[in-house]
Amino acid sequence: MRLRALAVAAPLVLALTACEAPATPETPIACASGSVSGQGSSAQTNAINAWIKAYQIACADAAVAYTSSGSGAGVKAFLEGTGDFAGTDTPLNAADLQGATTRCAGPVVHLPLVVGPIALAYNVAGVGDLRLTPPTIAKIFSGTVTTWNDKAIAADNPDTVLPSTKISVVHRADGSGTTANLLRYLTAAAPSDWSHGADSDWPMPGGIGQRGSHRVVAAITRTDGAIGYVESSYARVTDLPTVRVGTPDGSYAQPADWAAARTIAAAAVTEDLRLEIDYTAATAGAYPIVQVTYELVCRNTISEVARSFLTYAAGESGQKAAEQAGYAPLPPELQTRVTAALAALR
Repeated sequence: MRLRALAVAAPLVLALTACEAPATPETPIACASGSVSGQGSSAQTNAINAWIKAYQIACADAAVAYTSSGSGAGVKAFLEGTGDFAGTDTPLNAADLQGATTRCAGPVVHLPLVVGPIALAYNVAGVGDLRLTPPTIAKIFSGTVTTWNDKAIAADNPDTVLPSTKISVVHRADGSGTTANLLRYLTAAAPSDWSHGADSDWPMPGGIGQRGSHRVVAAITRTDGAIGYVESSYARVTDLPTVRVGTPDGSYAQPADWAAARTIAAAAVTEDLRLEIDYTAATAGAYPIVQVTYELVCRNTISEVARSFLTYAAGESGQKAAEQAGYAPLPPELQTRVTAALAALR
């Protein structure tokens, strides 16, 4: 199926007169008591933290913990039986799916809960606006282009004075779904310039490797000439400039939530709720480098508090909290399917 374009919710306005309709209250959280823990994707940490804060304020008898260890480490821990859920920015491969089925003594469920753009954040003295086409991005990250005044970058930015500063590529040093999603994009959008695969481990030698999105941002911030990739909320919080990425229609798109939502809304959704993203679709205004974070849970052995917490996260209030934390909310049809899948767990 194809998802409709994401609607932009209008802010609630306090009624000033008796003639105005009162604002509709948010759906209350259906609390459960007990503890729940998860681990994995660092890209979703800001959303998870917002959910934990709201959930524990509403649910005094619940305790929720999340370890931001990266998608690879989160999946590994989940397969070993640790925690109630794991966050991963890529669906399980065949081998891990088999391992998860063994761990769960039954089916494992992918719940897409966090979506948003992957920003190409940079730190180049004197450059406050930067445009890059997919082939140029691929050349930078593969090491073919090594200075900021290279002719490929200059062709994308004809009105910008570019320094001769050496390019420092900052990448994840741990297994990361953010890495895998960026490399999937490069494989699809610039196949002639990117031939290094789309694994969760960074494939190129050199550069500056960092564990976790927060350390990637810190390395970019302190390194003149640096460029790296992070979930966009990290770049916004630190006021790092981000690249405007060339799109198939010839325009350049910023990593705004609404622009990423257009790419997500155009994705095909499989029966088991995995999103199949077309990175080269010419969707007007869409930002093409996006990722979806899935929460992995066991279908037959999920606890009531885990189901309660994730149901809140998938619902209207949880998605509004994620949006306020810098993410794009789930498209309505996908949100409905995720909450239905949660209700079916036992």
